[in-house]
Amino acid sequence: MAWTLLVLAGLIEIVMALALKHTDGWTRLGPTALGIGAALASIYLLSAALRHLPVGTAYAIWTGIGAIGVTLIGILFLGESASPLRLVLIGLVFVGIGGLKLLPA
Repeated sequence: MAWTLLVLAGLIEIVMALALKHTDGWTRLGPTALGIGAALASIYLLSAALRHLPVGTAYAIWTGIGAIGVTLIGILFLGESASPLRLVLIGLVFVGIGGLKLLPA
């Protein structure tokens, strides 16, 4: 269950980052409220997962899910660079997350 909470926290972190991109410096109420709400939900789920997972592992995976998700959405939908080096480096983050998942909690 802790791993499920952690993955959900990471996915909600993606929502937070994308919402904050659209806040226009916190001047747009809708994206700002969504970003803050998603941040609170993500941190709540992370804290629940931390009851059963090591903090270093959980935090690395949480931020990794967010980084990979936001990067892929940026590439696929926001016209951000998909250079080969960028894709390789994001792939390394993915491999690192997988490796951390394999370690004993």
